[in-house]
Amino acid sequence: MLPESELITLPAAKGHLAPPARCLVRWQPSTRARRVSMRICPKHGAVVVILPPGKGRRAGLALLREHADWVMERLAALAPATPFEADATVLLGGAPHRIRHDPAALGGAFLDGSSIIVAGDPAFLRRRVGDFMRAEARRRIRALLAPHAAALGVKPRALRLKDTRSRWGSCAPDGTLAFSWRLVMAPEWVLDYVVAHEVAHLKELNHSARFWAHVSRLTPNRDDAVEWLRLEGPALLRVG
Repeated sequence: MLPESELITLPAAKGHLAPPARCLVRWQPSTRARRVSMRICPKHGAVVVILPPGKGRRAGLALLREHADWVMERLAALAPATPFEADATVLLGGAPHRIRHDPAALGGAFLDGSSIIVAGDPAFLRRRVGDFMRAEARRRIRALLAPHAAALGVKPRALRLKDTRSRWGSCAPDGTLAFSWRLVMAPEWVLDYVVAHEVAHLKELNHSARFWAHVSRLTPNRDDAVEWLRLEGPALLRVG
């Protein structure tokens, strides 16, 4: 039976004297895939191998070993994981904020200048910071969403926060907008672009010229925001 994930030893890069390297591999059987493929999962620091029907672990291992150099280069380029813990520094709106534990404070977690103060038992610190970040994401997204929706004369059915790995936002056919809570760590102008992008889908559920015209009408930051997410987005998936 195929394990969900396992540590795999890959050969050293050709021409290098480095020892073999180990990496976490997550096996993902897929009924829709036509060939064996792989992608890097920044959130878990792992390589995901997609296996189509009729292909198993052996085929996946062959692909991994063939592209071992590429795999290890991509994994090495990932930002180090930043857990929600006392004295850790995390981004909020693109600016660094320090997590400070104050057992005497009241109110769960809250902002104090450039600090996120976390009250109570340290055993609940990680959960409270996560709850704070999600609440802050919802607040900031709502504030940006309202004027964009009014400008296009649309109204979303609902707003949902998710922890997606492959997309920052989405618009369902029924008008429900979903966003990654991790966008709260990005600069506001980046968050604004993602919100504008999804609001524009309420007018055009496609990526036609008319859709992009709506996006450009709502925000001037399209190209810069896309580039920021391409370069810095993977690091956001390593926080928490």
